[in-house]
Amino acid sequence: MFPNFDYVRPTSLTSAITHLSDPGAVVHAGGTDLLGCLREQIFAVKKVVSISAIGELHGVAEGADGSLRIGALTTIRTVAEHPLVRNRFSGLAQAASEVASPQLRNQGTIGGNICQKPRCWYYRGDFNCLRKGGGTCFAVDGENQFHCIFGGGGTCFIVHPSDTAPILVALKATARVAGPGGVRNVPLEKFYVLPEVDVRHETVLEPREIVAEIRIPSPAAGTRSSYRKVRARGSWDFALAGVALALRFDGRRVADGRVVLSGAAPVPWRSAAAEQAIRGRELDAKVIADAAQAAVAGAEPLEKNGYKIALFQGVMEEELTRMSRLAT
Repeated sequence: MFPNFDYVRPTSLTSAITHLSDPGAVVHAGGTDLLGCLREQIFAVKKVVSISAIGELHGVAEGADGSLRIGALTTIRTVAEHPLVRNRFSGLAQAASEVASPQLRNQGTIGGNICQKPRCWYYRGDFNCLRKGGGTCFAVDGENQFHCIFGGGGTCFIVHPSDTAPILVALKATARVAGPGGVRNVPLEKFYVLPEVDVRHETVLEPREIVAEIRIPSPAAGTRSSYRKVRARGSWDFALAGVALALRFDGRRVADGRVVLSGAAPVPWRSAAAEQAIRGRELDAKVIADAAQAAVAGAEPLEKNGYKIALFQGVMEEELTRMSRLAT
């Protein structure tokens, strides 16, 4: 049941930030996640501040330096289908096309996708868990087959739900954040917060701050990107296991690259071990197998999600094999 709340639709960032100073005010972008949170009464809301009428937050554009700017209110469908994204950042186009269903991609925004709340059924249900201010993570001894195998820290075992965030981290994207103190740029890799640091928040956003845009630097010559997602059903579901790759090839050799896992941790999980396993090497069968093994080294599965280890290994092997065939 929805709570009663006020609704405003400002036309500038300055006005939106002012409205967010009111107690219980929250940002409304596409609304595909917020409406569910309101219905499930995840947090108290007294005012909904829609930013949909702020023109500067829409659209995709190429910078003079070859970077890509994506307004936070750009729909997931637009990101998936935009020629600039498809031609230069194919991994992001793939990730966007894997988000939810066509209806939700038409409505949901890139800013909302990277800022969405966890999908843990204890957090979303009638449980006063740690993330809602309680004293227990019910997933530890409960139904934890979809929970994390990295980064729980013995505290909270959610998995980050976004498909676009892992590839944006792999592509070294930065979020432009506007707030009462002005504008700041936050690398996506540092945008998210592990539970052991702050169990009540998923991002470094301060009160009254809004993600205004995402900027991706121009990729170096020879860079290829991809996103692979495995889920229980062919549509709608969040990732059981996924991998985002941004690899720079020198001939058939991987000169450098980033490997980021989805469905693995409370944040997009960058695997330095997997990166080290492939850096400076050609992607032959042994290197690929070693990288897949490295990607799951140190995993700490719960009672019912140990299957994720083999699943991540398989996903890594398949996606690195596919990337090896694209190398010149």
